[in-house]
Amino acid sequence: MDLKSVGEKTKKGFKKFWFLLWKDDSFKGWLFSLIFLFVFIKLIFFPLLNLATGTTLPLAIVESCSMHHENNVFSNFDEWFERHDGKYGGLNVTKEEFKDFIFKNGFSKGDILFMVKANPDKLEIGDIIAFNSGTRGIPVIHRIINIREENNEKIFTTMGDNNAGMLIPENNVGKIDERTIKENQLVGKAVVRITPFLGWIKLIFFENSRIESERGFCKEN
Repeated sequence: MDLKSVGEKTKKGFKKFWFLLWKDDSFKGWLFSLIFLFVFIKLIFFPLLNLATGTTLPLAIVESCSMHHENNVFSNFDEWFERHDGKYGGLNVTKEEFKDFIFKNGFSKGDILFMVKANPDKLEIGDIIAFNSGTRGIPVIHRIINIREENNEKIFTTMGDNNAGMLIPENNVGKIDERTIKENQLVGKAVVRITPFLGWIKLIFFENSRIESERGFCKEN
């Protein structure tokens, strides 16, 4: 078989593939497009995104209300901080400092965040990190409120903007302890909110499996 024949067969094969993928309105064409899209996202898009961002969680759906601010995207920061001033005053975090933090207006359940690798040496107080909590396999996404060093390793303390305090084993069902988050627990760092609420397309299917207090839309504590 000469190169010309190979080229012609390749061209015909590509045309058939292209027709099935984009132009065939039959059930067969629809099914082919759906399978191709699934394979592309699963085996090509996400692996490349993982490689580019340096994290296994480049797109994170927020699954709790722990970072919620009233009115979400349109939250009034001054009013919000006034209500939470006592909590942060004890942590030596001032209003002016918080105003310069990323996501100063928080984010809410169902929002989708774009994550990158969390480099321990570059993380700062106010950053939002995802970390493995050891419960249910779901990373916690909270704000760093303290960084210290022990035995040449960075130790991070976080807290949810909408939580009354830090999660510690004595006061949370999942036995999460966010006072001593180690470098090997880091999953990623949030850098931008891609879209609010779109993650509900996935979350809605798991709402009934949650405890009653964690169901539904968020409200400020």
